[in-house]
Amino acid sequence: MTTRQNGKVRLATAWFGGCAGCHMSLLDIDERIIDLVKLVEVVYTPIADIKKFPEDVDVTLVEGSVANSDHVREARDIRKKSKIVIAFGDCAVTGNVPALRNRLQVDKILEEVYGGGPGKPPSTEEQYAEVVPVLLSKVIPLHQIIPVDIFLPGCPPDPERIWTALTALLQGGPVALPPEMRSFG
Repeated sequence: MTTRQNGKVRLATAWFGGCAGCHMSLLDIDERIIDLVKLVEVVYTPIADIKKFPEDVDVTLVEGSVANSDHVREARDIRKKSKIVIAFGDCAVTGNVPALRNRLQVDKILEEVYGGGPGKPPSTEEQYAEVVPVLLSKVIPLHQIIPVDIFLPGCPPDPERIWTALTALLQGGPVALPPEMRSFG
C-alpha cells in the first residue's frame, strides 16, 4: 500500500448493526496500537466523535451488518470514498447475530417499540423515518450492498488476526490469513 506524504495510511472504522466487539478487539492489540498509530492516521471512527466520513480514505474497517437505511447510505458513501473496504467481523461478513431479526416482522417490532409510548405513534414509514432510520426488511452482510475487498471473519476477530491482517495490508502485501485465522465465531 502506498503511503502519504506524511508516511501514514489514512484509516477509518465504521460501526453498523453489531455490538462494537470488533472495535474492542481492535483496541485489544494492546501496546501494538502504538505501532499501528505510527503507520496510520485515523481519520474516522465511532471511538472519536467525528460526524462526517472524509474523502480519500485508504482503508476502512466496517463492523456490523446492514440493518437500516442509514447503514445503506453510509456504506455507499464509505465505498465511494475508500480505496479498500474490509468487512470487519462476522456481522459484516455474514449478517451473524443481527440477522436473527430476519425471522421477525419489522412492522410488528416497530409497533411494539414505538406504538405503546405516550403520544400518537407514527402511522407511516415516512413518519417512522423521522424518528429512527427505516429498518430494512432483512438484515444483510456488507457485501450485498457494496463491493468488499477483504473479509476479516471472527466474532469478534481476535486481536492477533486483526494485527496480522492490518500489518500485511499496510506493508503492501496480500492479506492471506493462515488457516487457523480464517474461522468464524
